[in-house]
Amino acid sequence: MYEWILPSLREILSASQSNMAECSSAKAEQQWRISLAATEHLLLNNLGTTTFNITQGLVLTAPAPLFSQPKLTQSLQTVTFTAKPFNPLALMPFHVSPAMRQSASKGAISALDDTTLINNYAYTNHQINPEESILPLLPADPLGAEQFCLVFTEKFRLVLVLSEHHSGKKEFLFSFEPEVVQQAWQALGARVILTNPELFANLDTLVQKYPPAAPNYQTIIQFSQFLLQELPETETDKLTHTIPLSPPLHLHVSSSAKPSSRSDVELLQAFAHEVRTPLATIRTLTRLLLKRRDLPTIVINRLEVIDHECTEQIDRMELLFKAAELETCTAAKSANTHLTPMSLDQVLQQSIPRWQQAANRRNLTLDVALPQQLPTVVSNPAMLDRVLTGLMENFTRSLPPGSSIQVQVIPAGDQLKLQLSPQLDCHDTTRTVTLPIRKSLGQLLMFQPETGTISLNIAATKHLFQAIGGKLIVRQSQQYGEVLTIFLPLEVSGKHKLKVT
Repeated sequence: MYEWILPSLREILSASQSNMAECSSAKAEQQWRISLAATEHLLLNNLGTTTFNITQGLVLTAPAPLFSQPKLTQSLQTVTFTAKPFNPLALMPFHVSPAMRQSASKGAISALDDTTLINNYAYTNHQINPEESILPLLPADPLGAEQFCLVFTEKFRLVLVLSEHHSGKKEFLFSFEPEVVQQAWQALGARVILTNPELFANLDTLVQKYPPAAPNYQTIIQFSQFLLQELPETETDKLTHTIPLSPPLHLHVSSSAKPSSRSDVELLQAFAHEVRTPLATIRTLTRLLLKRRDLPTIVINRLEVIDHECTEQIDRMELLFKAAELETCTAAKSANTHLTPMSLDQVLQQSIPRWQQAANRRNLTLDVALPQQLPTVVSNPAMLDRVLTGLMENFTRSLPPGSSIQVQVIPAGDQLKLQLSPQLDCHDTTRTVTLPIRKSLGQLLMFQPETGTISLNIAATKHLFQAIGGKLIVRQSQQYGEVLTIFLPLEVSGKHKLKVT
């Protein structure tokens, strides 16, 4: 028996899995985060060689969008289910068409036929635009308490669910089985029929573009590799599970493994996750409003500001989360995080306009000097743009208004050198720079009292660059201020001689 008239995704996946290992709620949440990261890598790996202006997949999520990578947002259509929609909706009696009956599960339709349940509701004056990507769940629906992600592509289908029992214990489940994913979609489709029957046909057409098919074994292998890659390994766990083959030595455990430091890291992870979720919902609603053509210019301008601020803070939260995650891993493991040859030119084309906006907001001038041809570097495509933009944001906050920032990209042997240097006043050679005051906040953060800015400290930022295959060097000068230099390794088989314009 189901808890409600329609099965939840947890009930569907639980029925398909006979053996499930029990774990704590914290472990289940960790499995959910790691699996989402692996799914993001899998999608980037499968969609990376195709034009990103063409829709290549569908993602159904709750309670907020899960993927913010530009390549994925441009290539995937996302529909978000939420128990707290922007416009509250309810039910009214409606007629179920034969086409809907064939697509939905028999159990779901039999529940829909129970008019005594349906007649208790009525539509409000608010209507959902068919082009909008947020759909409501009824308040009594237990699915509203679940976090889930259904992915539909030509190569595979995948469902992931993080749910909570009545006892308060959380459980994570996932499946690549076509039948299970189809049942999950039928359960969601039946809910769309309940709340917005006029939208079901369009959504069902989108799903049917990616018919059920058993995934290739290579896809499963890739997903497993990404899971192992994202799995954190603490120093204390490593020492605990190591069988001594010789008399024990006095080993020094790094500060990241100390209980007090671990609690700081876990608190930061939880904080970043809780802040990112409502921001992602606000950004989605803002972008839906921006699609309307009847808005005044002043409203559009303010919505664009909201969208920009949400995106900026979401990226910051993801950087904080990733930095905290790296602190729970061994240095050797974090240094090998999904590095692959990639086009730096494409990254800079996306990053430089955002850098320019950050400089303009603080009355700064940005001067960028790029080579005529940029080579292929070896890094993490999913993180490089985010880490560079975060570094630039922090760099601009440390400079007084009227300053200029010079960005240079030059060759340095087997590496590419990207340098950020301030140009405060070229005519005053006697001027000295007052370096910004920064106070430490725990293991990973620092606080700048003059601006009220909280950001990653230098050590955590260097760790991020190390994780994506690079190296960050910070030099401080009384005359020039802080000079940041980033080194990225070149692809061995694709070195180019660079000519700076």
